[in-house]
Amino acid sequence: MSVSPSASPAVSSPGSTPGSASGSSSVSSAVSAPTQADLFDFVRRTAADTELIASLPLDPEGRTWVRLDGPGGSEAWLIGWPPGTGTGWHDHADSVGAFLTASGELTENSLAARLPTDGWKTLELTDDVDRERRLPSGEGRAFGRHHVHEVLNESPDRHAISVHAYYPPLPQIRRFSRSGSILRLEQVERPEDWQ
Repeated sequence: MSVSPSASPAVSSPGSTPGSASGSSSVSSAVSAPTQADLFDFVRRTAADTELIASLPLDPEGRTWVRLDGPGGSEAWLIGWPPGTGTGWHDHADSVGAFLTASGELTENSLAARLPTDGWKTLELTDDVDRERRLPSGEGRAFGRHHVHEVLNESPDRHAISVHAYYPPLPQIRRFSRSGSILRLEQVERPEDWQ
């Protein structure tokens, strides 16, 4: 099975405030779920909170994280990245998300392809699906459901810190290994595995 490229979602950043569900003044009594744009606005504003960013304890060897209150019931995290660390290839299942580098620089490698959600263990990727983004301090991105990526701090000597938000709160994370064009599903993690 091979996977072909697909369009990547656009990132926009409307004027909603952190903690608001949708940034709109709807008369409806039901609160809307936060959108990718709402999540991006939240991570952008949170990353600008220098006191919060400076409060994250950093470990010289492993990533550190603190859970945050995200908008509209979303799951949010402040994450510290020692030099040379990364996530490995993964997705966030049915959650949409956003992240932004608050200090340092991160690299995101991603696949511009929709993967099947179930029923596979190994896929052969086509040559044109790889994307790389350098995300220095103040830059980030939003992404849609089933977005497959890895995030890395490639600096040899400097920590990076980032803010992440997901909605709905992460139901699972699928972890992958990659060898050339072959992507293999290795593990499915549930919230109790990382909280």
